[in-house]
Amino acid sequence: MRTLHRHMIFSFIGPFLMTFFIAVFVLFLQFLWKYVDDLVGKGLDTSTLAELFFYVILSMFPLSLPLAILLSSLMTFGGLGEHFELVALKSSGMSLQKIMSPLVVVAFLISVGAFFFSNNILPFVNLKMNSLIFDIQQKKPALNIKEGIFYNGIEGYTIRIEEKEDDGITCRGIMIYDHTDEVGNNKVITAESGKLEMSDDKQFLVMDLFNGTSYEETADTKNEHDHPLVRSTFKEQTVKFDLSGFRLVRTDEELFKSNHSMLNLQQIEAAIDSLKKDKENSIIAFRKNFSDMLSDSTVVRVGSPQYVSTPPDSLRARNHLPGLPLQIIAARTNPNIEKAQVIDMALNIARSKKYFIENTLNDAENYDEPIRSLNIEWHKKFTLSLACLILFFVGAPLGAIIRKGGLGMPVVVSVIIFILFWVIAISGEKMSKEGVLPPYIGMWMATAVILPLGIFLTRKATSDSALLDTDSYLRPFQKLFRKKT
Repeated sequence: MRTLHRHMIFSFIGPFLMTFFIAVFVLFLQFLWKYVDDLVGKGLDTSTLAELFFYVILSMFPLSLPLAILLSSLMTFGGLGEHFELVALKSSGMSLQKIMSPLVVVAFLISVGAFFFSNNILPFVNLKMNSLIFDIQQKKPALNIKEGIFYNGIEGYTIRIEEKEDDGITCRGIMIYDHTDEVGNNKVITAESGKLEMSDDKQFLVMDLFNGTSYEETADTKNEHDHPLVRSTFKEQTVKFDLSGFRLVRTDEELFKSNHSMLNLQQIEAAIDSLKKDKENSIIAFRKNFSDMLSDSTVVRVGSPQYVSTPPDSLRARNHLPGLPLQIIAARTNPNIEKAQVIDMALNIARSKKYFIENTLNDAENYDEPIRSLNIEWHKKFTLSLACLILFFVGAPLGAIIRKGGLGMPVVVSVIIFILFWVIAISGEKMSKEGVLPPYIGMWMATAVILPLGIFLTRKATSDSALLDTDSYLRPFQKLFRKKT
């Protein structure tokens, strides 16, 4: 029995590792396609790119594991069925469940590992990856001065080079506009030739100019309308350009830690409780403020001075008007106040209460959206992990039924099933974010659909039933019609 278990595990591990890395590679290519514009032309060093790609690959693990388990289990049992190993094992008295038992344990351990990875490691990975992507997006493009084009990437300067030599250092026909004084094009430097080199610390671009002229327009202190032009020639001059703006500046990671994808279960639950308490406090404050607005005891003064000195409760009780503010009651009880003034007063009070209610409802919606996002992330940590186990019970019996190994038919079937699972999962998540479905329904929709499929396929494979045999599906209905006749 141990030999059989060892054989089953080793038959599964090889296809699992292969399909897992293929899935990671495909998802990594998707990432590159999405962010290629942010990465190209930024002059990023190898260490920065390696760090980014490392975190990106780790972030692909939770999604790659379910696909890898589905495909590898289908390949493993399809290969066993194709080579009649399943037939031999079943003829010796072993059931399919017993044959699957060592791989069920392996799939369960992978699911548990996927959960701990999603809860403990993935938030840290998302924090590092997203903060680094943000910093790369904010970084200026790398220094690239082309021939015959005005380059203004260096702050305060515009540079034009007529021609570059093959060595990339020697240049001819150089023109530099200096805008550092922020008063226009008052400084211009031209040179017949020059050399472009970076300083040793890569902080400055050093340009050595030869045989040039410097033009500077100065302001006359006595007459502001006079701008004398100062022209000077030189045989050699050095200009330094500060390149600190081209460095990759790392943002404080504390600014990203509140994002829901960077929290574990305990932090998500704490954030949800905090938001719910804030929402309850806002509702309590609304009720109190609204009640205070209804029981306002402000003195009414319309036309000739009229004062209300009677306590609000007794005034309302005496006039049988418990739902109206005191201003309206005073107007109703005072014949000197005209009807139009009473109506205008009532409309103003109604409008103020309407705006107050609308603002309160908007504030409540501002709490609901982050609460939904946090709940979605909470359920996602379980659904993707449990999907590893559920998709195993889809792939293993399906492979035993179709009896085809390798990367042909199993790949096609696995991709179709996984696309079905992923489309349902994405649709449920989107509806949960929009508030159409509660997160505990939307996030478990895909599991609720795939689980019956796994049970159905396991029963079919256990009883050696033909999956595409229409007679087996029509037989119960035929018996039912025979009884009725």
